[in-house]
Parts: sequence; structure tokens; C-alpha cells
Amino acid sequence: MLRRFLSRLVILALLGNAVAAAPAAADSSLAQALSDQLIPSANHALKSALRDRHVAQASTTAEEPEKHAPVGLPTGWSYSVDLSSAWALGNTGASRNLPGGIDAVFGYGFNPHLRLQAGYYDLQEYPIGFNTGTVPLYVQGVANPIGSIDLSQAHTNAATKSKFTILLAEDLVRIGKLPLVITPTYFSRTASIAGASDVETVELNGRAQQVQLRTAQVQGLAVTMPFLSTPKMFGTITAEPLWLVNRNGANQTNKAQMLEILYLEYRPSEHTTLFIQPSHVPNYLPIDAYPQHLNAVFYGISQRITRNTFVQLVIETGAPSNVTPYGISSVTCQQLAPCSPTPTIAGLHAAQIRLKFGIGTPTVIPL
Repeated sequence: MLRRFLSRLVILALLGNAVAAAPAAADSSLAQALSDQLIPSANHALKSALRDRHVAQASTTAEEPEKHAPVGLPTGWSYSVDLSSAWALGNTGASRNLPGGIDAVFGYGFNPHLRLQAGYYDLQEYPIGFNTGTVPLYVQGVANPIGSIDLSQAHTNAATKSKFTILLAEDLVRIGKLPLVITPTYFSRTASIAGASDVETVELNGRAQQVQLRTAQVQGLAVTMPFLSTPKMFGTITAEPLWLVNRNGANQTNKAQMLEILYLEYRPSEHTTLFIQPSHVPNYLPIDAYPQHLNAVFYGISQRITRNTFVQLVIETGAPSNVTPYGISSVTCQQLAPCSPTPTIAGLHAAQIRLKFGIGTPTVIPL
């Protein structure tokens, strides 16, 4: 078992090197946090509901009406805790090692149809465009650039650890024979950059402003439904309108933005799961006047070591569809001398490979 798992790790690592040669991925922390919490729990409920229906149909005869207790969301207490390490992919111009993290999820199911869950996630990334390339240098109030800045000489440490607190309630419902999971969600995101606060002075709307680059609160209502269920494969679609709890910084609007997640897994054995998850993710941070729309793909492998322990390797890649260039697009001096430089930050991109080791109740582990 271990030999097969290690061989698959080698294959995924080679895929990761291929990804690193391409443009780096979008800032995908929100999608990754959703992937770790919302999707696995909803998928478990849908698998149970579909299995319940198949068993009930198999046991029904003309003389014996269908009698089978409904199965759905896990009841009682469940938990999952993991430690993770990550390595940056793509041309970051800096060290590829990222700070480690810890994830913890706790849930309680009142019955097979209603469940509450809370999770905390550390997600590491290194955005592209902060340590490579040359950008124009401006003086406040002057239209044309007075020179240029070589970002590779700035020695900026942009290693970011995003911290998510996610609260959700899950309700399993059926429309005819089709099971659905409806999930009201709340996300609170903070971050540390280079091990310190995410408060930075940047150029927004023509003037220098101090903002929290990676802090936001988001709420939404997700609906997850299955589209494939076989002994070896399982797939779901999730759609969720998201909107900010409150606007900050450069934010101009607060209309609902649609998050879309397609999840597909293949189980070659009882203990191993291969998965791919294309996602369309709205990302709306204080440095954004309007939401970024990220096209991200997560793919990887999960391996059960024992009943309550697991290891998971995930590669995260993608790109935003509506914001360019990547990272710092220009630098502005508030006055010519002395210069107090403030960057203008455009699209936030990062790609990484993440390795997790965890313990917990199997129902909440993303397998």
C-alpha cells in the first residue's frame, strides 16, 4: 500500500513541476478552505443518501413496501485536525518554502438532515509578481513615469499565511429522488505577511491608503448536488452566491458573486482517493475595487493510513480571468525626495503544492 502511494506522490510531483513552468495560479485560499470543509461534508451526505436509496430499492419487493431508515449527514460529534507544509510553485523569485499550518474542524449532527460545523484553516501561499520583473516608478500627481523599479532588487518577502474561520450549517433535502445539501456559510479571513500583520500602505484610486491586504468577511448560501455515483467514482456540483459582510478599502460594490465548484473523485482502492476540483471563485479583498474572478484547479491524492489517520497531497493551480498584470504593477512616490514608495497591486496569483498529515473522524476528512 505504501509503495503504491509513494509512486503516486512521484507522479503528482512531476505534474507539479509541469505546472510551475506555466503562469502561476490565482490566490485560491478561499476555494481551498471551501474544498477542505464544505465539499467533503456535503459529499459524504450525498454519498450516504444515494447509498441509502440504492439499498432501499434493492430490498423492495411487491409484497414488501420500502422500509429503510434514512441515512445522510453524520450525527453526533466529529472532528478532523491536520498539520500541513507547502512549497511555492512558479517563478516567485524567492524561497519556495512556506510557513507550516494547522487545520481543525469540529461538527455536530443533530439528525441525518441537520448539522453544524466550524473550522479553522492556515493556508500558505507566495503570490507571483512581487520579486520578479520591472515596473514603472511614478511621482504622485505626475502622469508619466520618472523611471522604473527592478522588483528583484527590492527583496520583498511576500510569503502569506491566510487564516480562515468558517461556520456553516448543512441541511440535507430531497427533490424527488435527487438529494441536495443546502449550506449557509460564513467566512472570516485574516492573514499574516512575512510573519507580520497584513496592514500595508498601497496606492488605491490615485492616493496612498493603509489597508489590510488579505482581510475580509464573506457570507453565502451553497447548494451541492451529485452528478455521478458509481462504486469507483463520485462527482458533485456546488454553486454558491457570495457577498461581503462589509466593504473595506477600495471596494466599490457588494453584489452577490457566484462561486462554482465541480468535484470528481476516483477510488482505485478502499484506502486511496484521487480527485480533481475545477473551481470558479470570486475573490474580493480590500485592495480590489471589484471582485477578481479566479479560475482555479485543485488536484491530488488522499491516502487512509489507519481508520483515523490520513495523508493528503494537493496541487493548486489556476489564473484569474479579469485582472492583469500579476502582483505589483507600479510604484508611486508620494514626493520626489525623500521617496516614500507605495505599490499598486493588481491580480493576486499563487501556486503551491501542499502536504497534510491528519487525524479525525473519517466523515469530515476530504477523501
